[in-house]
Amino acid sequence: MLRWALIFLVVALIAGVLGFTSLAGAAIGIGKLLFYVFVVLFLVSLVMHLVRGGRP
Repeated sequence: MLRWALIFLVVALIAGVLGFTSLAGAAIGIGKLLFYVFVVLFLVSLVMHLVRGGRP
């Protein structure tokens, strides 16, 4: 998931440099959404690991 967020970031940067502002804005929006989903899933996974008392 984090890989896709970084891919959309690169696409947005390239589109922004080339002047495709609407495409860059869309790519940034998708990248931000994927990043936030990644962070939420990571935190849920971390909490579940701590609650279950997982092995170190």
